[in-house]
Amino acid sequence: MAGLRVRSVLVTGANRGIGLGLVQHLLELPEPPQWVFAGCRDPKGQRAQELQNLASKHPNLVIVPLEVADPDSIKAAAASVGEQLGGSGLNLLINNAGIAQPKSLENETLENMTQVYTTNTIGPLLLGQAFLPLLKKAAQGSPGSGLSCSKAAIVNMSSSAGSIEEVYLWNYGLVVSYRCSKAALNMLTKCQSLGYREHGILCVALHPGWVQTDMGGLGSQKPPVTVDESVQGMLKVLSSLSEKETGTFLNWEGKVVPW
Repeated sequence: MAGLRVRSVLVTGANRGIGLGLVQHLLELPEPPQWVFAGCRDPKGQRAQELQNLASKHPNLVIVPLEVADPDSIKAAAASVGEQLGGSGLNLLINNAGIAQPKSLENETLENMTQVYTTNTIGPLLLGQAFLPLLKKAAQGSPGSGLSCSKAAIVNMSSSAGSIEEVYLWNYGLVVSYRCSKAALNMLTKCQSLGYREHGILCVALHPGWVQTDMGGLGSQKPPVTVDESVQGMLKVLSSLSEKETGTFLNWEGKVVPW
């Protein structure tokens, strides 16, 4: 993990689960980022209490109001982060915010499908667009021609549930809208990797594992992976990525997940 050296990182959906875990572990790195931006819908609300407690102890942690389903909120967040960074860019954008609605094929609705797709797929698209100038600035300010997360990168939190080949845990949870949104996010990641490569930006989709979170713990069966295990694994993976991994779909242990 010591290999991950980033000056600035933004994590969306940072008030709980994997997002909060990422923020905590980034702050605990041997060489922590100068800036950790934690995006969440309601920074002053009860659900962001742990984030508020962390911010009171870490001056390099900045909580940013961010609703990833709202284009105006995304633009405001990009402006706020840019102002905080001054003349420097953003090294790492982690699109972690996501929602799941446990509906079957028979019960799926237009409204539900639209809501999940807007948050899980369109949100990361718009965030990539809004933060592109800051990511480009970070890439231009980094030495060398290769790609890496320390230089400039977009990490999209995907899921093996969106793998068309694996259809991970189908019998456990149909979650049709979630699966479709993550399959689409994987294609978005590939498109971003091709479109942003010329700007020196690495793009990757990550499956964090089946993690013990509010979202992952639906039903009676306990997920096998803790937040700490997942986050430590993912940060280790991020520290080792290079241009040969841009546009790929990997899990928290660094193994390739089939599309």
